[in-house]
Amino acid sequence: MEQLAILSNRIPKTNGRKSAARLTRNSKIIKTIISAVQAKKGENIISLDLRNIQEAVADFFIICEASNQPQIRALSEYVEKQVEEKCGEKPYHQEGYKSMKWVLVDYVNVVLHIMTPETRNFYKLEDMWSDSKAEKHSD
Repeated sequence: MEQLAILSNRIPKTNGRKSAARLTRNSKIIKTIISAVQAKKGENIISLDLRNIQEAVADFFIICEASNQPQIRALSEYVEKQVEEKCGEKPYHQEGYKSMKWVLVDYVNVVLHIMTPETRNFYKLEDMWSDSKAEKHSD
């Protein structure tokens, strides 16, 4: 649960600026993250649109599974590389590299969650954010 605690304690979305641009499903960073996850064989990819949920800490969550710890690391590192190259963005925060069961890569308005199937089944993020609009992305 430490990944969820990190999200609730972070700097607001505006990050000291007048206002942060709201993302859409077609935003370059979201497309880049999903494409990178697919390229490294992430499974059961889903994006949650949280923009209409007042308590949400981000505009979007992207959630996927990886079957083992080396794949979790490969996925997270590849996503970070692709997002930096294509969007010029570095993560605001990363979490979970010690246990490698749930790695969180936080880009402020979009947060990537890479989990083992067991961890995903236990925490059920999709159920916690069931008011969001969910979209599945084929592997």
